[in-house]
Amino acid sequence: MKTLYDVQQLLKKFGVFVYVGKRLWDIELMALELDHLRTSGVISNDTFIKAKLVLEREHHLEEKREQAKNNS
Repeated sequence: MKTLYDVQQLLKKFGVFVYVGKRLWDIELMALELDHLRTSGVISNDTFIKAKLVLEREHHLEEKREQAKNNS
């Protein structure tokens, strides 16, 4: 699991489709959904950790993009 797309495909396997309209919010909602899947025991700890790391990286990058956009 290396990309946001990979995380989206994982969530899709469980019937979870996320589209709020703002990329940052989508990432945050995906993280919450992952938490629920892990709590329910339907994904492994290894898969959970990999997906969360991808989401953390993407969240950080998106925050930087928004800051750059607001500063210009």
